Amino acid sequence: MPVVTIPIPSCRSHYHCRKLFLLTQTHTSSPLPPTPTTPLFASAVAKRTMLTASSSGGGAFTTIKERVSFEKEIKKSKFIAIAGPISDEQSAFSFLSQVRDPRATHNCWAYKVGDQYRSNDDGEPSGTAGKPIHSAIASSGIDRVMVVVIRYFGGIKLGTGGLVRAYGGVTSECLRNAPTCLVKSKVPMGVEVPFDLIGLLYHQLQSFQVEDIKQDYETGKEGITMVTFKADFDRVEKLEDAIKANCSRELVFYKH
Repeated sequence: MPVVTIPIPSCRSHYHCRKLFLLTQTHTSSPLPPTPTTPLFASAVAKRTMLTASSSGGGAFTTIKERVSFEKEIKKSKFIAIAGPISDEQSAFSFLSQVRDPRATHNCWAYKVGDQYRSNDDGEPSGTAGKPIHSAIASSGIDRVMVVVIRYFGGIKLGTGGLVRAYGGVTSECLRNAPTCLVKSKVPMGVEVPFDLIGLLYHQLQSFQVEDIKQDYETGKEGITMVTFKADFDRVEKLEDAIKANCSRELVFYKH
């Protein structure tokens, strides 16, 4: 399975973490934008649950690599499920505007980004479309993904249970056939080092293949510089041990 990396926003509650944030903020994720209020997205049946984003903030997760679709006819109604990778709410709405069909009877959808999710029944009976789409996403183990299910009504009503099975079923099939990749998060870190240890520090950073190395001499301490970088979340402890063993045991690391 392919592996890619993403940055994790840094903590801003301490002095050094605030400095670390300022040095890395151009590479971190921006806050989620306000919910669009245009008729395209506004709906009384839209559901939003905003929880503490523990799973989206660190570690690793599986997402899909590209847009995929699955089509099925159920009692003369055509259901087309279209799934795509997203990074936040804004990209979810962008994806929806690209794939929805205004000529269709319903454009139902759900997305999941960590512990944040939203779903919409788009005119179907409450809880019969958006919720089963989201449930299928959650069951798949795939994160940072949106699924839009387009329905063209064929003249035969499916009933509540039939709708739940139809929307959930096509979503599951769509995701089951999607190519996936493992995303490993990057942790922003920083360490203050004396000038004479910079060479040794850089050697260790390069051996661990860290990214976005930056240096700041404005630490307020003579002969000391702050070096910031981003390391794989699962190699942070080994990196710290290697730097302390080869540079100095007195070094203090700042990270989120």
